[in-house]
Amino acid sequence: MADAKIDIKVGEVSFSGEGDGKWVSEQFDKMLKHLPDLVAVAPAQTEADASRKGPSAGKARGTLSSFLTSTNSKINQTRRFLATALWLQNGGKAHLSTTGVSTALSDNHQNRLTNPSQCLADNVKQGFCEKDGKKEFYVTDDRLRFASRYLRNTAASSRTFLSSGGVQRN
Repeated sequence: MADAKIDIKVGEVSFSGEGDGKWVSEQFDKMLKHLPDLVAVAPAQTEADASRKGPSAGKARGTLSSFLTSTNSKINQTRRFLATALWLQNGGKAHLSTTGVSTALSDNHQNRLTNPSQCLADNVKQGFCEKDGKKEFYVTDDRLRFASRYLRNTAASSRTFLSSGGVQRN
């Protein structure tokens, strides 16, 4: 039975190991030693490569509900709008609209947004979305900043709340 497991990806280079902790550690150290050479041989995927693969390259995984839960975006409407737009964009939709986001929420039996246009304006103001014409928009690369910032802050505040005797509600 394995007592250690590791799975790491840097650019296009990935390492997976499972087994005795000492053995996994040794193999990981070997990989780290050669990582610069491996990254040079297998450079990260460029935007041109990604666009050639088509929409299925960034296919959304799971349901919208599980995605909203995983990004802790069910309560805040601006975050729910952004997370839904990101889910749609990862599912292959290149150009999004506020109507499309609202429809996706409705079709997936999620709470509706009071004012989707205001949610878009808030996300544009924060730099997470960019308008593309009058009625379309897309999620910018700052979405990674969004996910890491909100997930990190949410996890920390949940731990503080729960450790102080609070009860977490879903």
